Parts: sequence; structure tokens; C-alpha cells
Amino acid sequence: MTHILFEKKGNIAIALIDRPKALNALNSEVLNDLNTLVDTVNADPEIRVLILTGSGEKSFVAGADIGEMSNLTKEEGEAFGKKGNDVFRRIETLPIPVIAAVNGYALGGGCELAMSCDIRIASDTAVFGQPETGLGITPGFGGTQRLARLIGPGMAKQLIYSARNIKADEALRIGLVNAVYPLEELRPAAEKLAETIAKNAPIAVRACKQAINEGLEKPMDEAIVLEEKLFGSCFETADQKEGMGAFLEKRRHEPYQNR
Repeated sequence: MTHILFEKKGNIAIALIDRPKALNALNSEVLNDLNTLVDTVNADPEIRVLILTGSGEKSFVAGADIGEMSNLTKEEGEAFGKKGNDVFRRIETLPIPVIAAVNGYALGGGCELAMSCDIRIASDTAVFGQPETGLGITPGFGGTQRLARLIGPGMAKQLIYSARNIKADEALRIGLVNAVYPLEELRPAAEKLAETIAKNAPIAVRACKQAINEGLEKPMDEAIVLEEKLFGSCFETADQKEGMGAFLEKRRHEPYQNR
């Protein structure tokens, strides 16, 4: 991966988008790297949570690379949108939780990347927005779809139509992010949250992610059947037996083994 720095800390993986001179903007190379990142995480059963953040103190991802997009034809524009959407959908459907630690600008494709993650926490310097209509285009990497699902159609339409950027405190108020921290506390907060999640039974956490993500797209009667099946799938696992056994025996459970 040319533009992503990757490290593991126990059961946590941290991926740093590293293209600081372009404020970590997304071009085809970065999208390819994100695709490779998904392959890397999927291939490692030790990883239970992924943290995604940007290098430097100014930007998470400032957007898609306008220099690369400016001369695209209609067909090339659609293909570029599909490339981004395919990668972001892979991130969204990773079996494990993904935390976006938004450390600065998250505009256009950057906001869309953050929205493809399960949980978004932000620095108090973060700025969010979908500025595409001000550039003569629409959001192309899922922004019209995920933003409306996260904050409601009315607020999403206002932000997208107006191309207005918002600061972290407003993003928190409208439900776009879960929490806001001083910049120097963001990375430690992300790692602490990831460690908390990673200590829980991985099979159960993955089943919860699947139940929520897939259930939101189904009618309630179908969604609860999905939940029942995933609930049942946790039984007879070693982690379920250890977790419930420890509760009944009034002791601290042993570390979960993911089996």
C-alpha cells in the first residue's frame, strides 16, 4: 500500500491514509490501497477492530482528487463513482467494526468514507461537508444515500443542496458523529474504544454488526427473523459458554478466543 500506513496493536488494526501534501485526498491509487486494506484485514483473524484515520493534523480525507476528476467523460465519471462505491461498500460490510477517527477535513469523499465506517469520532478541529454541488456534480461515493440514512433526509438534503461545511460540534448535534475530542486526545480515544470492543466476544460483535446493517434494509418482520438466526448462531460457541459460565459462577470471564 503506497498511501496507507498500517499497524497492528494486539487485536486492533490502525490504518493511516498518508497523502499529506494533498490533504489525504482520494485518487485512484488511494482507492486501490483501501481495497488492499480490506483484503489485508479480512485475511487476518486476529484483527477484531479497525481504526481508520488520516495523517497530519489538518485532514482526515479532504475529498476526492479534483485534479483527477476534472476532465472525466460521463462514462469515466460513472466508472470512478463505481470504483469508490465498491471500495466503500467493502469497508461498510467488513465483518468487524470500523471506527473513523476524523482528525480534520472530511469533505466530499472524505465524509463519504467516514460514513462507510460503523462509528465516527472526531477532533474538535474536524470539518464535514458534501461540497459537490458547488463543483457542478453530485456526491458520488454514497453521500446521497448514507447521509440521509444517518441524519435524516431533510437535514441531508439541506447540507448537500447548500454545499455547506459544518464543524465538529454541529456534526455531533445532528448525529453525524458519536463524540468529539480535542485533537491530541482523538487517537487515544479511538484506541480505547477499539480495545473495549475487542475485549467482547468477536463472534457476537460480528453478528451484531450483521444484524444491524442488514436489518435496516428489511421490513421489521424480516429483520427480527434475521436477528433470531444470528442470536442462535452464537450458542454452542466456546465464547458463549465461557461468557455465560463466568456470569453464573460470578467470576471474570477468560479472554474470548473467537471460537
